[in-house]
Amino acid sequence: MQRVLRRGQKLETEAPERRAMQTFATEAIDWPDTATRLRDQVRDLVAQHGERDPVRRANSWTKPNPAFSRKLGDAGLLGMTWPKEYGGHERSQLERYVVIEELLAAGAPVGAHWIADRQSGPLLLRLGNDRLKRRWVPAIARGEAFACIGLSEPGSGSDLASVRTSARRDGDEWIINGQKVWTTGAHISHFMIALVRSEAGSERQAGLSQFVIPMDAPGVTVKPIIDLTGAHEFNEVFFEDVRLPGDALLGVEGEGWKQATAELSLERSGPERYLSSMALFLELVRYAGTQTDPALQQLVGRLAAEAWTLRLMSASVAAKLARGEDPALEATIVKDLGNSYEQAIPQLVQAVVDFGDADAEVLRAVCFYLLQVSPSFSLRGGTREIVRGIIARGLGLR
Repeated sequence: MQRVLRRGQKLETEAPERRAMQTFATEAIDWPDTATRLRDQVRDLVAQHGERDPVRRANSWTKPNPAFSRKLGDAGLLGMTWPKEYGGHERSQLERYVVIEELLAAGAPVGAHWIADRQSGPLLLRLGNDRLKRRWVPAIARGEAFACIGLSEPGSGSDLASVRTSARRDGDEWIINGQKVWTTGAHISHFMIALVRSEAGSERQAGLSQFVIPMDAPGVTVKPIIDLTGAHEFNEVFFEDVRLPGDALLGVEGEGWKQATAELSLERSGPERYLSSMALFLELVRYAGTQTDPALQQLVGRLAAEAWTLRLMSASVAAKLARGEDPALEATIVKDLGNSYEQAIPQLVQAVVDFGDADAEVLRAVCFYLLQVSPSFSLRGGTREIVRGIIARGLGLR
């Protein structure tokens, strides 16, 4: 994949990315027989209840609409792969992929349930005790319970192992104290899965555990972080003597690092890693259809080809997950290359489109919005530096 350096300068492919592409094994995808029917179902839902504002259709997996999430739950399009015992529908990973691809391509407002459906629900099913699973998982599948992830902390940056939020035992309970930051969706979430230090005096990856914290628990305070577009997606979350029952511990005490890093792998390969700017690409296609500029036509062709390649890579990871394989390296590669792609689109559009043209009004609005927010795309799910370190280890380069 390629990255914009400056206006007018030729984009060049980086050597580590070439090495990663050489090791990525894509495959023909055996899409399920239900794919066409599912696509039609999603498109009908979006047509009736989706987002109309073209700017809000960009980066749509951060845009919450709880009512739309409940519509998806009613339609059986959340918790699709989960056991029916916990409100799921026992459908395949590729069926779920079809649904989320359609939602993101349409710019549907899926931000409310996104984290819960993508990773919190599966994590609870894998590691949660029966009380946690029965309390939260069916409600997620209905589109009625939303989740946030408690990882980043002030002063930690990308150094996740330096977390200082603590959990200490008090009889049969745990007491949580500390702070999380950049917590997406905390203000609308019903619970958080937080990584905290449960062993006093421990350092780095040792002594960490995960806890399921109801956001309405006494002692939990959420404060908004407003971004430069005026949007409220991020939050600070404070814990002051938050008491949790003993079975709020998720998984095994002391294995929080292993659990959290495995959880991150769930979020790195999905179509959201290259479709955040798809609303802009679609507006570009519409605008280019009214123009004769060869540069516009070339840009449309180039972006379409790169999107198709990323789709094949992402879907290949989904197919491997469906077979029970662990394509962690491939997932991380998709995340890095996808972020580079979706970050480059607004810069490339800005470089070739005459925004003084009245016909480009919608295109200009979407592009300017993404120019402001796209620098954050490579932060979520792990910064580029962290992700490339993981890739380098997987390739045997470090």
